[in-house]
Amino acid sequence: MTEIDYGRFHEDLRRARTAAGGGAARWELLRRFQQEWGYEPAGGPRREPEEPDEHKEYVTGLREAAGEGTADGEPQDVDPALAIPAALKEWWELPFNSFADRSELYETNPVWPPTLRPDPTGYGVADGLPPGNPFAGPDEDQRVCVFMAENQYCNEWGYPAARSALADPPVLVSGLGDDGEPGWQLQSHSVSEFFLQLALTRLPAHFGWTVEEGDVDEEVVARLTEHLHPLGLLPWRELGARTEFFGGRDVIVAHNTGFGDFGFVAYGRSEQALLRLAGALGVDWSEWICEPESRHEER
Repeated sequence: MTEIDYGRFHEDLRRARTAAGGGAARWELLRRFQQEWGYEPAGGPRREPEEPDEHKEYVTGLREAAGEGTADGEPQDVDPALAIPAALKEWWELPFNSFADRSELYETNPVWPPTLRPDPTGYGVADGLPPGNPFAGPDEDQRVCVFMAENQYCNEWGYPAARSALADPPVLVSGLGDDGEPGWQLQSHSVSEFFLQLALTRLPAHFGWTVEEGDVDEEVVARLTEHLHPLGLLPWRELGARTEFFGGRDVIVAHNTGFGDFGFVAYGRSEQALLRLAGALGVDWSEWICEPESRHEER
């Protein structure tokens, strides 16, 4: 297996951000990353964007039965006057879209077409953008178009409605900010970068060797930043976590300074890579390394 140095990932990401063609370079980075961690397209039926949201249909049906809504006409949570960014359409059409192929690995719900926040139907949980926000001017549309949500809708990801005409707009996430207040924070610089980041948070946990630590000594964190390099992505915010990613030779480390069960999770493309990292960090993981979940899949 050819060794991959994820300490140089930030360089690949920087080149992809500035490459001609925009999202195409980030799609190629996504394809390559998935392949490096062992994902291969199954070649079977894919999840399509138009597939119904069973939970939403159930909740909507209850409200209609109670006389609180109607199924007639256009969906009230979609604004047909808003464009859908080209990058979002491109992602669904990618032949190597691992979400469409194996959505069970992601624990998220797609939303198609993107729906509005605030949601006039009451289904979506987040508000719109507050006054004085940095994502849309005071005279611009203050709504958010949500296209993905955490399984229990504790977090939603979307782009500012005011930026819907952009081919690859920035992505926001709902939830608690660093000040502890609920609202929208910047999650990714673009839609295509968001899907790269989403795959990075999911696929190594399934295809890689893993070790999890609850509390991490400051000395270990200091050695982490000494021996590994940031991947160049914004902190991942989900379920109260604030996770930064660092890379090295065949390893990626998620360091969470927010809420969560683990403050430190290391993923290796091999067990040897994690043992090598443990030596650099001055820790002993020999009894705690878990083999990839993918090894237990039915063939």
